[in-house]
Order: sequence, then C-alpha cells, then structure tokens
Amino acid sequence: MDERAALALLDGELEAAGDDAAVVDGLVVTTDMLHERTDFPDGTTRYTAGWRAVGASLSDIAAMGAKPTAAVAAYAAPEFDRDELLAFVRGASDVCELVGTEYVGGDLDGHDEFTVATTVIGRTDDPVRRRGAQPGDVVCVTGTLGRSAAALEHFERANTSDDDAHLERANDLFRFPPRIAAGRALAPHATAMMDSSDGLARSLHQLAEASDCGFVIEADRIPIDDAVYEVTDGNDEALELATTFGEDFELVATLPEDALSAVRAATDVSLSVIGSVCEADDGLTIDGEALADRGYTHG
Repeated sequence: MDERAALALLDGELEAAGDDAAVVDGLVVTTDMLHERTDFPDGTTRYTAGWRAVGASLSDIAAMGAKPTAAVAAYAAPEFDRDELLAFVRGASDVCELVGTEYVGGDLDGHDEFTVATTVIGRTDDPVRRRGAQPGDVVCVTGTLGRSAAALEHFERANTSDDDAHLERANDLFRFPPRIAAGRALAPHATAMMDSSDGLARSLHQLAEASDCGFVIEADRIPIDDAVYEVTDGNDEALELATTFGEDFELVATLPEDALSAVRAATDVSLSVIGSVCEADDGLTIDGEALADRGYTHG
C-alpha cells in the first residue's frame, strides 16, 4: 500500500481527514514527517532542513486559508551536533518569522537517520476545503512552479563536480516562502484550495476528486520558475518538471473570475490563471489532451 492508498483508507476512518489540515472548533492542525534519505538531498544544510521541514507544515496551514499560531518539531538524528542543531532551529525560526508566527521548540531523539516531524497549529473561522470548486470558476496558482526540481538538479551537480556554487544555489531554491499571506487573501473568495506539494498535476486530480469536477488547463499559462530553465534543455522538459515533480508548496485554488482583482489587491504574491473548472464528465485536460495523474508520492 502506497501513501495515497493509506490516506484513502484513513479518510474513511477519520472524519477530520481529507484536507491539507484538520480543523477542530476553529483550530487548524497539521503534521509532516521528513527523512534525510527521501527529503533532504546530500548537501542540504541543517538550516535549510529546518526551514523546509517547518515550511511544509506552514504550507498546509496556508492551504486552509488560516493564520498560523505556532510551530514545533521533533528532531531525531544519530548524534546531536551542536552546529547542526542550532542551524536547524534557526532555519525553523526564520521561516516562522517570515510569515508572522513563532517556532516554540519540540523534542529530541536518537535515530539512525536524520528525521524531522513537524506540527503547526493555526486558526480560522472559515477554512477553505478541497471540495467546492464549481464549473465556471478559474483555476489559479500562486508564485512559480519547479523550484524544488531545479534545486535537486543543482544538488546533483554539486555532488558530482564539488562546486560550492551549485550547493549554495540548491539550498537557496529549497528554502521556499510559505504562502500564508496569499492563502489569507484567497480565503474569502476561493471555492477550493490545496498546496502543490505533490505536484500541480496530482493536486488538480485531488481537487477534481474532492469537488467532483474537471479542469481545462492551458500549458502556456503555467508559471514556470526561471530556475527550471537553468537545468533543462527545453520547454517540454521544463513543463514536465513544473507540473509533476512536486515539492513546490505553492497554492492551487479555484475561485470566481470576478474575485481575481480583489485577491490580487490583497497580496503581493503573483497569482496566475492557468485554466478553468468544467463538469466532471469532461475530465482533466491540458491543451486538449488528458492530464495524467502523476506526481510525488511517499512509499
């Protein structure tokens, strides 16, 4: 059973499951686990790891249109190196400060592999769910896609060439800004929303399933990060990485077209319209072709 099958199983058992975070009496709670082997490529600094681990959970809060209250992390490693531990905490604290919240600590444990489990709590009186997209809504994406894919290529190049410039570039790209402000701006208008941690294509399939709808997507409107073109040979490869690699932590949302100007006025984060919502029977297409359900999956 892979991650998606396990989540589907639990969705049938847990009433609060099925969105980016659980909401209980206005309290929004999310948790994530990241491992060195699968989530932190060789060369990832502990500062970047702290930023990215906590940032992933902050992204889930953003996807619910909520305001984060605090973050904690359980840090496990084969040994507690002073510089690495302090760097991790400083990365976690800095990403929290960036979005107006606080990293308040957590737990330490020994483990044979560097592993982090993060939890962020937030609040909202009106959470945005994955269900609710309506035919006629536009489909929007915050920021740009493909940063993490480009980062991974720079990590690989650094490890084969021993080039510190690649390593610095990789870590910089890996430290993404959680879209808390954009999520808050979208919340009053969005009919459905989630983050793109599994990739744009998979996120659209998940939204379509939750909302019982389809999507018509236009490839040339997808905002591909400039960094992707640093590591690819052409537009087709860039589009592939931007739509299926995942781990970008941008927001994918649907909303009425007449709400676009209000959202854009409320945040300085770019918001790109990449298509529209259609009836479920019309399926998911990109430039008239079926959009494959491909993306990042644990397990």
